Amino acid sequence: MYDNITISGKIAVGTTTLFENLKKELKPKGWKFRSTGQIIREITQEKTSPSADLAKDSVHKQLERKAKALLDNETHWVIEGWLAGYTAKDNPTVLKVLLICSDEDLRVKRFAQRENLNFKQAKKIIQEREEKNLSVWQRIYNTNDFWNKDYYDLIIDTSVYNADETKNLVLEKLNSNL
Repeated sequence: MYDNITISGKIAVGTTTLFENLKKELKPKGWKFRSTGQIIREITQEKTSPSADLAKDSVHKQLERKAKALLDNETHWVIEGWLAGYTAKDNPTVLKVLLICSDEDLRVKRFAQRENLNFKQAKKIIQEREEKNLSVWQRIYNTNDFWNKDYYDLIIDTSVYNADETKNLVLEKLNSNL
């Protein structure tokens, strides 16, 4: 039985959309919602989430401890963040969802539209941000295996499934374990 849910994935794969869609469905049933961005803002007292390279290692570790404590000690939480599933990889009571987008151009187009950029600018920003974040996380956690599919209970390709279908796949998986 799943007591909590994590939503993980890289830039523009649909993690925030899924998070918001699940909120509409599960919040009335008593579920609570946090993004790791919210937790970072609480820790750093910043209004925006810094990229991984701008936050101290201690902030990353504190974020991991806070997310892990919620997932290990409480129920009915949905945590969204790049490494949320990795943080919960050893917890069988957490439904760990990994979103991917096998169509890289679609992912870049989504980001470009969201940020009001052209395709070339969006591609460059995605590449730079992901490289910076991975570099920091590799140093802190001594791995680069954050999205190993073995860690996840459900992997959804958002270039194949739309937002409603993605939400429904998660709810089906959650309900199949009740």
